[in-house]
Amino acid sequence: MNIVVLLKMVPDVVEELEVAPDGKSLNAEFLRLIVNERDAHALEEAVLLKERHGGAVVAVAPEAPEVDEALFTALAKGADRAVKITGFTSDFSTRAAAKLLAQLLPRFLPADLLLAGCQAIDDVDGQLAAILAHELQLPYLGLVTQVKLEAAGRATVTKEFAGGVRGEFEMTLPAVLGIQAAEKPPRYIPVAKVRAAMKTQKIETVPAAGAPAAALVEVLQLAKPEAAGHAEMLTGSPAEAAGKLCGILLERGVL
Repeated sequence: MNIVVLLKMVPDVVEELEVAPDGKSLNAEFLRLIVNERDAHALEEAVLLKERHGGAVVAVAPEAPEVDEALFTALAKGADRAVKITGFTSDFSTRAAAKLLAQLLPRFLPADLLLAGCQAIDDVDGQLAAILAHELQLPYLGLVTQVKLEAAGRATVTKEFAGGVRGEFEMTLPAVLGIQAAEKPPRYIPVAKVRAAMKTQKIETVPAAGAPAAALVEVLQLAKPEAAGHAEMLTGSPAEAAGKLCGILLERGVL
């Protein structure tokens, strides 16, 4: 079982985000990047499958600040290889990124599965894995929460729908999956184990070829939300608060 996992660095929203002077991007000076949460689940699912069925896991990530630490962490968690794509900038749209990855990933194939997070906080439409599957002419399923390998190159994949509904699909491998959540929470790795990986293992580098294609969506302006008003707190007993609420609704024509 050979698995390629795509990792992406995204802003850590625990930190205060600042808009850059150009008004169209985030200020990188105050920006801390971490592995996208769904991609971390994709890596965990890959390692779980490797532990059950053997094989190898390759973690692939575009060049970005702090990506080396993320890739060494992936190695410490159980990945066998870590690959950094150099020359891959934030100018790449989701579509352009998928096309570029489709050109680069065949050198890591044949692989039974290509796993990526089903979405990222800066790409909530979750189209990367779907477009990548189209470019590679492979079957795709998103919002995946469980993968069970069957005999003869097949897998049973559980997909989550709205309202808590789940569906099981039989897929022929190789395939591309967009992971919503791994079967278990991503494992914690001590810093000492990451440092050990830095001393004993290495990160391979692969250059990105070609310039990014023009984005279909252009960011015109970024701005922090501005408070337009404040909530009115209703005080008093429940009956008094209910009376005040009815009065407000009547005043505004709701009742």
